[in-house]
Amino acid sequence: MKLLFSFTALLLSMLIFNGCAQKKPYRYPNYDIIKPEITCTPKRENIQELLLSYLGKPYVWAEEGPDAFDCSGLTYNIYGQMGIKIPRIASEQAKMGKRVAFKDLYYGDLIFFGSTNRRSRRINHVGIYLGDGWFAHASSKDRKVTVSHFDKEPRYVKRIKLCRRYLSEDEREKYMTCHAPLKKMKITTNRYTTPWKAGMKLPKRAVPR
Repeated sequence: MKLLFSFTALLLSMLIFNGCAQKKPYRYPNYDIIKPEITCTPKRENIQELLLSYLGKPYVWAEEGPDAFDCSGLTYNIYGQMGIKIPRIASEQAKMGKRVAFKDLYYGDLIFFGSTNRRSRRINHVGIYLGDGWFAHASSKDRKVTVSHFDKEPRYVKRIKLCRRYLSEDEREKYMTCHAPLKKMKITTNRYTTPWKAGMKLPKRAVPR
């Protein structure tokens, strides 16, 4: 009798646990933040490999991969896979790291953009510098992860607000200093929520109302 009771209690607890762990179906926009698994070490070679694997993948607002990204979701994923924890949204990512001048940008540095109004400090976009005026980003205009050049698209130069570096040039040091209070970030995993996946319908609007 005692053994039967113990077995019943165990079965009940498993059902309750599985019920709690049930995935939320995908719904646009999905604001659940999925923490990326650490797959590699902090190296620029790994930034390059991850970027190459993501080029051409669709832009979907609030997604951080692996099948779709928004601008800060891309940077959050790439640095997160290298074990460098940064905030999820661009305006918060801009509060961390070492500030560098545009002329001193190095491969892997982040460039933060806003409006062309120089007085405005609001940040609404982020890209990864690649060198020689090239940068990678998840573009809401192109609706995909792509590469742009400042000379070919000079409007981006006018939109630059600041640049940050998380990884030193010799890759021996991480710059994770926080320059302003960060908002609390609740993260989850694929176990509890469903990200946008290849084969799903793309939203009609790149940016939801």
